[in-house]
Amino acid sequence: MPINSFPLFFFNRWQHPVAQEILEESEAFDIRFLKTDMPERETWPAIETALGYQIGSARDELPEQYHVSAEMLRKAPKLMAVCTHGAGYDTVDMEACTEAGVIVCNQAGQNREAVAEHALGMMLSLGKKIFEADRRMRSDRDWDRNQFMGQDIMGKTVGIVGLGHIGSRMAELCGQLFQMRVLAYDPYLSPAEFAERGAKSVSLDELLREADYVTVHTPRANETRNMFGAREFGLMKESAYFVITARGGIVDEAALADALRGGGIAAAGVDVFAFEPPPLDDPLVGLDNVILTPHTAGVTVDARISCARGAADQWLALADGRRPDRIVNPDAWPVFASRYAELVGKSIDAA
Repeated sequence: MPINSFPLFFFNRWQHPVAQEILEESEAFDIRFLKTDMPERETWPAIETALGYQIGSARDELPEQYHVSAEMLRKAPKLMAVCTHGAGYDTVDMEACTEAGVIVCNQAGQNREAVAEHALGMMLSLGKKIFEADRRMRSDRDWDRNQFMGQDIMGKTVGIVGLGHIGSRMAELCGQLFQMRVLAYDPYLSPAEFAERGAKSVSLDELLREADYVTVHTPRANETRNMFGAREFGLMKESAYFVITARGGIVDEAALADALRGGGIAAAGVDVFAFEPPPLDDPLVGLDNVILTPHTAGVTVDARISCARGAADQWLALADGRRPDRIVNPDAWPVFASRYAELVGKSIDAA
């Protein structure tokens, strides 16, 4: 017999309250609001009987026991679907979910404008030395303004690593606004897709050697962990700028600090770190030729609303028996569909 409401839980807050408002209006959900500081004797009864989990992707903001792991799935045998607040899914063990027939949805593309604008803002600030000038203006008068002479971004070469939702928007902004030469590395795209997205396909080594600006927009996965180390920074021009707004762990931060300290590259903009926030004695924190932001590239009012609406739409689809958009682990679908029929009491449309 079909269930009357879809049990769904989340911790602390939605990325924006509009999501909860949308779901409450539908009257299709049993929404369970939990707090991470609640005793576990109060949280687990709500989790164990839930079908859905709306989860944040920042590992340091969510206690380990509430990350979606194989152990957590064993304690929540009815859980069928996990939906992240944003594009990342660092708090979710994808292999464990796929094996258990749990689908994982994210909000890839919903914050593309916010992240692309942040990365472009870093590129402009680095090239124009805006951040250096601002710091010196606030600290002393022992300088000459020619020390802050930057360069125009117009007509330079940008290398985009990862040409997905955000990377393709970067290609559009850089190519159309500033007539930049756009190089890109993405082993998962066809030549036609590179052309459609306004970029020239090159190897990673060629991109690093030729780019005046390198901006990284890949997910964190086994193949991208420590993707940028001493070798890669050694290939870049000494005058080049490096920007990362993707995920911590993609860059060997010690190697980046060495390259910045030794003049291997000119400067960097870093929004994501292996440990967030980095400690105050972190080598990158102590360098003047770095712009640091606390994983806020995708944190704008507009992006939060877009991601919240995207998540709500996916939950509405599931409650209505439709396949949601942006499934990260589509291999889980056959087992998920069988579990859905058993637990919800109706079949789900795979189309």
